[in-house]
Amino acid sequence: MVNVADQIKVEVAYAREDQQLILELMVTQGTTLEQAIEQSGILHTFPEIDLKHNKTGIFGKLGKKTAELKAGDRVEIYRPLIADPKEVRRKREAEGKKMKKGGDSRKS
Repeated sequence: MVNVADQIKVEVAYAREDQQLILELMVTQGTTLEQAIEQSGILHTFPEIDLKHNKTGIFGKLGKKTAELKAGDRVEIYRPLIADPKEVRRKREAEGKKMKKGGDSRKS
């Protein structure tokens, strides 16, 4: 039997362009990032997630799937980038466009 005092609350988050989901769950202290993802059931909701290929992290910072979670952590599952941000900047620069803060591009 699991002691309630050994439980911590964490979140598991994933987002697509058309749908986002953040699941709260109680896990046993010592639960890893990967275990929390599996326990959350999010892999059934988003079958395109492949933990061998999708990067994961905690609060926007890449994390190892074996990292132990702390109370209040938000586990995030990242989608592959559609375009390399560095390559997009190079292309805009080559076209004579300047990227402004906030994503607004205008001719210089």
